[in-house]
Amino acid sequence: MESFQDNLIKKIGKDNLVKIQSAKVGLAGAGGLGSNCALNLVRVGFKRLTIVDFDVVTEPNLDRQFYFLDQVGMKKTEALKANLLRVNPDLELLLIDKKIAKDNVKELFGDCQIVIECLDWAESKSMLVEELLNLDKFVVAVSGVGGIGSSDDIRVNKISKNLIMVGDLKSDISLKPALSPRVNIAAAKQADIALDLVINMF
Repeated sequence: MESFQDNLIKKIGKDNLVKIQSAKVGLAGAGGLGSNCALNLVRVGFKRLTIVDFDVVTEPNLDRQFYFLDQVGMKKTEALKANLLRVNPDLELLLIDKKIAKDNVKELFGDCQIVIECLDWAESKSMLVEELLNLDKFVVAVSGVGGIGSSDDIRVNKISKNLIMVGDLKSDISLKPALSPRVNIAAAKQADIALDLVINMF
C-alpha cells in the first residue's frame, strides 16, 4: 500500500513536501475554523503545528467542528491532537491550553512563520492580527462566514503584504449563524493559502 508521504510526493514533489514539513504554522483557536483548518493542513503534509485554545468540546460544537461525540468534555487541544494523529501519526504538535491575550501573543506564536487566525469574536480577531503584524508574522485571518448559501462570496482578500483575509467581509455570526459548509470552506481556503505561501513564497 502506498504510504501517506509517497502519495503526497507524487502530487506535489519531494522538494515541496520538504518545505511543507519544515514550516511551522500557528493556529489561534481550535474551534470550527481551527479544527477543520488543522485537518486540511495535516492532509497536505504540514507536520509542525502550534495549536492554542483554552476551551473544551461541547455537544453544540459537533455541528461544525472536527470533533466527535465521545470527545465531549475533553480539552479541544487534546481532542484535536488525537484526531490529527489518526491521519498522520508522525506529527510534531505543540498544544497550548491557554487563552490568547495581547500580552502573550509573542510567547505563543513567536517561532511560527504563518499564523492562522481562528477566533470567534471581532475584538479578539483584531487584537491578535494587530499583535502578529507587529511581530512581522504572515497572518491568514477570517471575516464573514455566517449564514447559508452564497458560498462564492467567501473570497481570498489580500489586505496587506503580510495579511490575507478570507470571507465575505460582512456577515456577522452574531446575526447569521456559523454553519458547517461555510465554515469549512473558509477553513479550507486558509489551509490552501498556507500551502501556497510555503511552496511559492517562502
